[in-house]
Amino acid sequence: MAEKAQSLSNHGRIDPLFHLFIVPAFGITWVIAIVDVFRHPSIWTGWTAVFMSAAVVAVFKIRLYALRVQDRVIRLEERLRLSGILADPLRSRIGELTEGQLIGLRFASDKELSTLVQKTLDEKLSTADVKKAITVWRADDWRV
Repeated sequence: MAEKAQSLSNHGRIDPLFHLFIVPAFGITWVIAIVDVFRHPSIWTGWTAVFMSAAVVAVFKIRLYALRVQDRVIRLEERLRLSGILADPLRSRIGELTEGQLIGLRFASDKELSTLVQKTLDEKLSTADVKKAITVWRADDWRV
């Protein structure tokens, strides 16, 4: 069965192992550990609650690190793409684009990229506004 074409309405990605297994498992275990501290106070239950708190923080920090690296790669990739596609007046303004704008522009087709970059710079569009302004969506299936 063919996958549905990516668009603004469906470009978000859920990683089933992370979002539907790891996060609930750690979250539920953390809540149980906190409840256990109040029901059966001891050094052991206290330490378990502290350890589970650290584990929950670690799970989210690990995810955030991966997303941050992904954003840096996207920024580099889009700057390279823009320098190859944009004409000289706009090419010199690539540095003015914010990380969020570059992240939004990655979904724009090559055909509309110049016009959209000009609009993004002139109107200082947010990431969401850049994505909404795209008419021909360029799928990004390599996201974390």
